Amino acid sequence: MTGNQTAEGPKHKKDLTRRKVVVAGAGAAVAVGVGGAVAAGAFAGEKSGKAATASASSTATGAEVCYQLTSETTEGPYYIDADKIRQDITEDKEGIPLTLTLKVIDSETCKPIANAAVDIWHCDALGIYSGYESSSAGGGGTAPTDAPSGVPSGTPTGEPPSGAPTGGTGGVHQEPTDDERYLRGTWRTDKQGRVTFKTVFPGWYRGRCVHIHTKVHVDGEWTDAGYEGGHACHTGQFFFDEESVLASAEVEPYSTSTTERTTLSEDTIYDQSGTTGGLLKLKYDKKNIAKGVLGTITMGVAPDETNDGT
Repeated sequence: MTGNQTAEGPKHKKDLTRRKVVVAGAGAAVAVGVGGAVAAGAFAGEKSGKAATASASSTATGAEVCYQLTSETTEGPYYIDADKIRQDITEDKEGIPLTLTLKVIDSETCKPIANAAVDIWHCDALGIYSGYESSSAGGGGTAPTDAPSGVPSGTPTGEPPSGAPTGGTGGVHQEPTDDERYLRGTWRTDKQGRVTFKTVFPGWYRGRCVHIHTKVHVDGEWTDAGYEGGHACHTGQFFFDEESVLASAEVEPYSTSTTERTTLSEDTIYDQSGTTGGLLKLKYDKKNIAKGVLGTITMGVAPDETNDGT
């Protein structure tokens, strides 16, 4: 592979969220992989067959939890409350096609959670977030060239800053600076707790490894106006193994990035726990990742809890 290779295709339960875009039907998405093949096999880390049955039975008696809770993480500064009820969030962004199929289950009962609203959002191939193009460019602007000239003293006063630290590791929300909404979307889980999105493989920006943000909302209602009410029971991030990221870096437009990349092991948000921490199971042609990637994961959540990531 060469750097000239080109990718195909361009506070509690009373807390209210509102998605004002009409939902295009209640049908569930089928997990479609790269090249149109239906995704097969168990989700990453999920028990199947007799093992799952035995585990679920044990859980019913309180003997054990059938599935580990997926790690909660910071929401980050660039969340926008679901403007777009859609599965294809690509718009006109270039990059390696990514089909992301998620399954949401109750970590105590192993039962799928149907009708949940799942948000995902992430940067484009060059590290830019829609809605925040000016502030997120390349990871937050130009790094300082001079060392600090003094040592701070005393206790800080006044209100905390409205912005997040460079690198996007903070949880302080920023208000959008533009009207772009690419690589953002919300969709409904089906009876099996599954939801599928079509997007592009994310790029990277200073201070963070490659990742996708997510929220799971439950106890709300799907209406003609979208999704209303409920609460966020999970706020997390999905991560990509180093092999896949290195492969993507050989493909345009990723190969044109001049931003220093933070590796998975260096990241301050990923807890190094594999699937439980949000590490995706990925399938792609190892000789040509530009053809597309299929990512899957099961999220074990606690639907009665509120985890808003702030």
